[in-house]
Amino acid sequence: MSDPTKAPPSARRAALGFTGGGQVLSLRLADKDLTALLKALQDKQDGWYEVEATDGAVLVDLSQVAYLRVESGEHRIGF
Repeated sequence: MSDPTKAPPSARRAALGFTGGGQVLSLRLADKDLTALLKALQDKQDGWYEVEATDGAVLVDLSQVAYLRVESGEHRIGF
């Protein structure tokens, strides 16, 4: 039985930054959900979009997103 508090191994860290500065939403997204979010942003969709993060759904106003930063997936130890 899997632990619902732990992200699946394929989940990647992402951060959405919003216009106006200062606000950043950090999420862990499965690859399929990250791909869907990227497509919505690239297609310049407007309005509210439901992002399925590993710890629950989040509604995001795509017209207010300034950037999306995605972790490279490399694990580093040390400096």
